[in-house]
Amino acid sequence: MQRFLVIIYLLLFTLGVQAQEPTFYVNISTNMGTMKVKLYNETPNHRDRFLKLVGDKHFDGTLFYRVVKGFVIQGGSSDSRNAAPGRAIGYGKAINIDAEYSDNCFHKKGALCAPRQPEEVNHFKMSDISQFYIVQGRKYSADEMDLIEKATNNPIKIELKKQFYLPHKEELARLKTEDPKAFNKLLREIKDKINFHYSISDKIEFTEEQRNIYSTIGGTPELDGDYTVFGEVVEGMSVINKIATLPVDKHNRPRSDVKIKVSIVTQ
Repeated sequence: MQRFLVIIYLLLFTLGVQAQEPTFYVNISTNMGTMKVKLYNETPNHRDRFLKLVGDKHFDGTLFYRVVKGFVIQGGSSDSRNAAPGRAIGYGKAINIDAEYSDNCFHKKGALCAPRQPEEVNHFKMSDISQFYIVQGRKYSADEMDLIEKATNNPIKIELKKQFYLPHKEELARLKTEDPKAFNKLLREIKDKINFHYSISDKIEFTEEQRNIYSTIGGTPELDGDYTVFGEVVEGMSVINKIATLPVDKHNRPRSDVKIKVSIVTQ
């Protein structure tokens, strides 16, 4: 039934016969409770691939194998199924897809997100949709949000200054006294280049909505722009807290297995 629903949806979407995209929900059921999750239409590739995996029962029987209190709970990796106690998990067969970012999709508490390999081996930050993590996080103050922005953005600005300003430093010093008009023209050109490249960089600039949610509900704002967020828990938020507080081993794996079953919610 699950696979049939996914096939019908994808067929309709391909043929363009629907007037408006439906909103899909899934239940992530565990032995500690069930979370109902809304999938975002702003991230259609993640939504569709996730739904296909749900229809194929890819996640059923896997574990929440990495739990970090105040941060995230992560699960779904194929190698977690029937894994022996104490075994390191998280190296199942990856399914990599292009990242999808949206200002409306961020790491608030309850966010459903796709992990990925580190940038040194994954330059384009491609998602591994074969598993997922859900944010628990914590609340952040305005000062902490400012520090996160500065920690990310200042190095970008410094690098752009090295790239575009420093090569012209001596020329600008000369023009400033010899030809002020040419000095102003060159300086504007340099600033325009720096501003353009900064605007398309991986900077972090939190919106008012993000600042409000991170300060009242909480989340993990330091992950924004680095990982794709493709859904959110709309019911069962307390289950996240239950799982996040479980005792874990040296691999951050809960000592008591938390088994997963994912199903599409029929509306």
